[in-house]
Formats: sequence, C-alpha cells, structure tokens
Amino acid sequence: MMRKTSVILLSAATGAALTLFVTQPRAVFMGSSARAATADTYRQLNLFGDVFERVRSDYVEKPDDTKLIESAISGMLTGLDPHSSYMDAKSFRDMQVQTRGEFGGLGIEVTMEDGLIKVVSPIDDTPASRAGIMANDIITNLDDEAVQGLTLNQAVEKMRGPVNTKIKLKIIRKGQDNPLDVTLVRDNIRVRSVRARVEQDDIGYIRITTFNEQTTEGLKREVGNLSNQIGDKLKGYIIDLRNNPGGLLEEAVTVSDSFLEKGEIVSTRGRNAEETQRRTAHAGDLTKGKPVIVLVNGGSASASEIVAGALQDHKRATIVGTRSFGKGSVQTIIPLGSGNGALRLTTARYYTPSGKSIQAKGIVPDIEVLQDVPDELKSRTDTKGEASLRGHLKNDGDEKTGSQSYVPPDAKDDKALKVAGDLLHGIKNSASAAPTPGGDNKATTDKPKAAN
Repeated sequence: MMRKTSVILLSAATGAALTLFVTQPRAVFMGSSARAATADTYRQLNLFGDVFERVRSDYVEKPDDTKLIESAISGMLTGLDPHSSYMDAKSFRDMQVQTRGEFGGLGIEVTMEDGLIKVVSPIDDTPASRAGIMANDIITNLDDEAVQGLTLNQAVEKMRGPVNTKIKLKIIRKGQDNPLDVTLVRDNIRVRSVRARVEQDDIGYIRITTFNEQTTEGLKREVGNLSNQIGDKLKGYIIDLRNNPGGLLEEAVTVSDSFLEKGEIVSTRGRNAEETQRRTAHAGDLTKGKPVIVLVNGGSASASEIVAGALQDHKRATIVGTRSFGKGSVQTIIPLGSGNGALRLTTARYYTPSGKSIQAKGIVPDIEVLQDVPDELKSRTDTKGEASLRGHLKNDGDEKTGSQSYVPPDAKDDKALKVAGDLLHGIKNSASAAPTPGGDNKATTDKPKAAN
C-alpha cells in the first residue's frame, strides 16, 4: 500500500511537500535509527531546494524551471539502473505509439552507454536497416550536433521527426578507422513484428523482431498460414528471436502460452514478497504439439528471454544459438498525471519456471552454434550483454557477458538455422544429444556444441 501511495503522491506534482506531510507523523512510531535516517532524508531534500533556488536566481541565463525539475528527476532515475528513466509528456506519447506497433522515425532500437548512443538493433525494413546501421554502432552526432550530454530520451527525440525529412548520423563502428556519415530519411515506421516463410518445403520459419501489441496476433496468423501452406508434411517450427530486444511483458506471456498446455510461464518478484506474481499457461497449443526450435543470440533480450526460458524449462523447445543478453528485470510505466509524462521504473526481477534469474547471465542455449563471421566483421560481432552495463542489477553467482550476435544475411550461410532444420528432420549430427523438441526429456548439464 505504501508504494502505491507514493506513486499517487508523485503524480500529484507537489512531490516533496506532500511526501513530507504524509510521512512525517509516522516518525513518532519509529525507532531512533529510523528517525535519524528520516531526518537525514529531509535535510537532503532541503539541500535540493537550496540548490534549485540558487540556480534559478544566480545562473548566467534565466533557466526554465520545468526543465530543471525534469533534469533532476531524470538524473535520479538514471542513477538507479540502466533501464529506469523519466519520460516527458511527448516521450510518453511516443512510447505508447511504439508499443502499439507504429511510430515515426528511423527504426533503430538504441540504448545509452558512456554518454553516447549505442545501437541495440535496427528494426527490419526501416530506413536504419536499409542504410546498413548495425548492432553495436555508436552514434556520436546527430545533424552535426554531439549527443554527449543528451539524455537517451533527448537523443531519441532528435532522431524522430516528420516523415520524409532527413537526418545525418555520425557513427563509430568497431573495425573502421574513420567515423561513418550516414544520411537517413525519416519514415512512418510500422513494425511488422512477426514474419514467416517456408523452409526446406516442410518447416515453418517464424521471426519475431519485437514484442508489441500486435505480436501474439501476428504469431497466430503466421502459424495458420504456414500450416495451410505446408499441410500434413509440416515437420515443426523454428522461432527466431535473434537480435530481438524485447518489449511488452504481456506479449511475452501470451506468445509463450501459445506453445504450452499448462504450467508456469514466468514469475515476477518485486521488493516485497507480497508483490510476487506468477503467470501460467492455459490449455491449447497453437502448433498442435509440433516440435519447436527457438533461435537466440547475444541480441536476444528481455521478453525474448522470457519466451526462450519458459519453453526451455518446460522442454517444449530446443534452444539453439548463443547466450542471450541477460536482461532479467521488469520496468513498470507509471504515468504522472496529465502533461507530466511518466516514469519507467524497474520494479521487479523475473524468473523462469524453474526459478532461475537470467539477470546479467542470460539464457544458455541447449546447443551452442557459432556463426562463421567474415573477416571484416569479426571485431564487432559480439554483444557485451547486461552484465557489462554500468549500474546494472547484480545477480548471485558468476555473471556472464559477451555473446555472438551476428546473423548471416543469406540463410544458406546461417549455421544455427541449418542445425535447427537438421533437428526437425531428425538428422544425426553433433547436436544429436540435444533434447528432442517438444519431448519429455531430462535436463542435462553438458550442453553439446555444433561443429564450426
């Protein structure tokens, strides 16, 4: 109840004053150490007020009070972990549009690293992907303006704009001696999050690029189409989650549920035990029990890892590829009232059905498959992962970071895709010790590796 009250108070836009009013009487019932801690917090709030007033009165130019407060809130949140942030009113609206699956811009998933913008993944069939923007590219300038000093939201805002307008990006790419200048034309980005095709005449290949509000319906549509196209000779499905940065938790749950008849899909555990929530599957397997292979790599994060973890723990699918990114935290969007934007706040960790946290560790594939990488790309085909992000939430035991994220542009060169096809065809190879997709297999500790 106390946490809910805090959210309500923040949304009242009178923040500190109301918090003091509500919480101060409780000090009567606190011990001496608690009272001292509370008193110290109030002193810090007074310090913030003093600094705020001094900046307002003495800064060389008259500052915008709203921007000062927003900057203070943003600094508070970004100091917590890499995924908590403040969204102003426009950024909040843009986020809502994006989760619906349609937004304006360039089509790049980005994050902030050491004050610069790092590309997580370009979205398929967008100006960014067509211009050759790659995962791990570092964006240093936008229209000749340095991004150093901008927040992630501010940089994203600059990359968005009216359709058919141009923007120039300066990019540092590992392995390239000089920065690259790339000019992109903004477009109306409609994210088709699920795409499918027939592989080898009898396998349904489904690629999920992100988890937005359209994903589960798109999955159902493509499974139906593939089933009709292939008919009785259908051997099974390959679900490609490589370089999928994640998205909505609810969509990850419903996508997982599409392949499961029963059992836990994921649990989320917050700061307090009573906040634990468990999501379970409902009867009805969309694929009617057909074998499933899931492809992951170092760019598979968050919602992708929920799906892979659920299907792996239930032995419903064989996971093929390289270790996933390792983002095992849940962000809750907390609106702050009309015109005040919202908080993106890390509120829980999520756990796979077997109770494992993948935070800063990732999903370990049942079969590790490393791709053959062209010489000119070898220096930039690994993704560092969650464990390398400054301020990330810690996990018990050894954290793992670094995993190959390269996917060959030509399917005939895709070794993970070939292994998946061989498994569905029952071909004996170095991966033959893997669990049978959809079978009742016992877990093993030795993970076989495919030949490179």
